[in-house]
Amino acid sequence: MSASSYLSWPFFEPRHQQLAAQLDQWARSNLSHCHGSDVDLACRELVVQLGQAGWLRHAIAGTEYGANADQIDTRMICVIRETLARHNGLADFAFAMQGLGSGAISLFGDASQRANYLPKVAQGQAIAAFALSEPEAGSDVAAMQCAAKLVGDYYELNGEKTWISNGGIADFYVVFARTGEQPGSRGISAFIVDADNPGLDIAERINVIAPHPLARLKFTNCRIHSSQRIGVAGQGFKVAMATLDVFRTSVAAAALGFARRAMDEALSHVKQRNMFGKTLADFQLTQAKLAQMATGIDSSALLTYRAAWQRDQGQKVTKEAAMAKMAATETAQQVIDAAVQLFGGLGVVSEMPVERLYREIRALRIYEGATEVQQLIIARELLTETN
Repeated sequence: MSASSYLSWPFFEPRHQQLAAQLDQWARSNLSHCHGSDVDLACRELVVQLGQAGWLRHAIAGTEYGANADQIDTRMICVIRETLARHNGLADFAFAMQGLGSGAISLFGDASQRANYLPKVAQGQAIAAFALSEPEAGSDVAAMQCAAKLVGDYYELNGEKTWISNGGIADFYVVFARTGEQPGSRGISAFIVDADNPGLDIAERINVIAPHPLARLKFTNCRIHSSQRIGVAGQGFKVAMATLDVFRTSVAAAALGFARRAMDEALSHVKQRNMFGKTLADFQLTQAKLAQMATGIDSSALLTYRAAWQRDQGQKVTKEAAMAKMAATETAQQVIDAAVQLFGGLGVVSEMPVERLYREIRALRIYEGATEVQQLIIARELLTETN
């Protein structure tokens, strides 16, 4: 597998290095088998496995709720996602969604909300989901139409959410809806909606190129007690963006894991593949491709762990996280495509490692803000800094 020399970079502390080694060993023993065709069942099993092994303790904050620390350690999240992605893409997905789905509760939830949900998330006893996107409001969050109206002590939620990961298997959803305190993004609030809450229906299950639980949700007069609102009314956009700032950097780390696995597979293959009396590795074209792949991976890793380190130092990382996410996902796509090309016909055989990676990487360039959105974020931050 990939060399772990990058863990000696000054971004990391001994605890990050120890965790990476322990998780790599655990993943080798527990994630090598095929989970079968039932993706819902596989994800449920993986959440239980990750919880029982203690890895999900890093996805939440607050030691009194079962977390590893009182604050989310972004570098730890990234190391875990990179390692899991290198071994098993669905395991990375399961871990990431436990963190993203409960992140708003860790960051902004009150004591009761944290006590009710976070221990179950950490133990793998409850599956979390993050419901932000809508059919007509993806990257443009301010265009959100899903609305929550306060009637007495309850909010009545109406509207739809789509592209919701863990949709259909989640035990609860963190849902963002327009509450109208002010126009645009300043009139959105965040809510915890239990999966069995009347008025919440799974309107459609969505199949995608790399299968994982995904659904469109429909809310029809869905009554939510006001105690289920996360944070201050009208501050939901702030809650969503703060949550994404934590986990956007970890998307870059997952892309790194996919890219490193593709690099490993490519190196092993070119050393063994005989061609014209040589191995594929002997050809200069192959060597040039490998050099490009390795350089891209290291460049992405530097951006990723810079952003993670800066956030752990309490710095604002909106620009840096966007840079990391954009660079790492775009680079991983190129690295994996190159690996497929080096494998030739074998590279497009179903369920070959590089073929599976080719399908898994594509969505990372879109979710949690497409590459084009990251470009806008970076430019906006640059222009603000120069004013």
